[in-house]
Amino acid sequence: MFDCSDNDILPLSMEHNFWTWSAQGKVSPIPVKKAEGVYFWDVNGKRYLDFNSMVMCVNIGHGNQRVMNAMIEQIRELPFAGPGMATRPRAVLGKLLSEVTPGDLNHFLYTLGGAEANENAIKMARAYTGRPKILARYRSYHGATYGAVAASGDPRRVAWEPTVMPGVVHFLDPYRYRSTFHRTNPNISEAEFCQDYLNHLEEIILYEGPQSIAAILMESVTGTNGIIIPPAGYMQGVRALCDKYGIQMIADEVMSGFGRTGRWFAVDQWDVVPDLMTMAKGLTSGYAPLGAVAMRPHIFEHFKDKVYQGGLTYNGHPVSLAAAIANIEVMRDEKLVENSAAMGKVMADMLAELVERHPSVGEVRSIGLFGIIELVKNRETREPLVPFNGSSPIMTAIRNFLMDRGVFLYLHWHTILIIPPLIINEKQLAEGFNALDEALTLADQSLA
Repeated sequence: MFDCSDNDILPLSMEHNFWTWSAQGKVSPIPVKKAEGVYFWDVNGKRYLDFNSMVMCVNIGHGNQRVMNAMIEQIRELPFAGPGMATRPRAVLGKLLSEVTPGDLNHFLYTLGGAEANENAIKMARAYTGRPKILARYRSYHGATYGAVAASGDPRRVAWEPTVMPGVVHFLDPYRYRSTFHRTNPNISEAEFCQDYLNHLEEIILYEGPQSIAAILMESVTGTNGIIIPPAGYMQGVRALCDKYGIQMIADEVMSGFGRTGRWFAVDQWDVVPDLMTMAKGLTSGYAPLGAVAMRPHIFEHFKDKVYQGGLTYNGHPVSLAAAIANIEVMRDEKLVENSAAMGKVMADMLAELVERHPSVGEVRSIGLFGIIELVKNRETREPLVPFNGSSPIMTAIRNFLMDRGVFLYLHWHTILIIPPLIINEKQLAEGFNALDEALTLADQSLA
């Protein structure tokens, strides 16, 4: 094996790799050496508090021996089997997932990640209904492959248009802080707010022709584009519209699933059972690549005598499935869903304190350990600190300050996302929020 010292990691990585979501001449990756719990370390021994669960996925924390041992044992017994074969981890994981997924979502198609899961869910909905169109929201993000990015509403889609998957129609998110419909009446009741956005969705359905719409695809809680939490009654209302018009409801739980919101899945917060539900990230906590599509019996039965034309070489990879089994067992035994709910309340209080202390904070939102800080130039006008799909030296300065303080998190336009591992405790949350409190003075100073 080629000998690569700690000092070689960064220069060799820069010499031979192509980096995603980046201009290649502006890449500056952290040379990571090890990780444990809620922390990771670079090659120089600097410790970082992981306030983003790496890529919003390390739900059980870093370095969990139980999951790593399960993967090692699986490699020793059976490192690979084709996607058409039955294996022990395939048998066990299906049973485990059926116990934690809502309602009668009890059959599972395995993929390698969230984008692939969403594309398969779209295929299934189209095949089941015989209809071509998919409705999705403008602030959604469903993955970077061509079909998934076509379904996404956010600007990452625009760079690749015209996409190769036709038939996608976008509608507006129920984003109360920046509501298109309520700029002149922001004090409208939550029930009226909810109904206006359900009316908007039904109007789009009628304009597009219900008979042409296969599915409504939504992140249960909008992720990187705002941690937009649906108002009371919204998810139930979408479910009712789907039932009314024979449309399949697809819940994208890639980011919001596996305890992130304080329940196993975000849809559990509203007692809604979608027809199809996609998952990844927290399914293995990032220890191995894996996604899945959960489906209700009517979807499964449709393909009993009809061939499903889909699949890839590594679907149902036994090492990934073994990681998922151990991951779910860790979450259950260590009560991480419950910890997410409890620490979510602590985090909500800490977020509220930032609103009181910093005039640059326009609003904070959170559900479980899924939180966001929205920065503004003016609280009255709600003008964002950075324009839509933009960047600024202020946000760069905030990120650099936090990195210097050893806090790793994700900044998106004018927002700061807080998505720590579910094992985090109150002291560790305070560690991150103390650094955030100091960093936000930079945003406050920019308002002068």
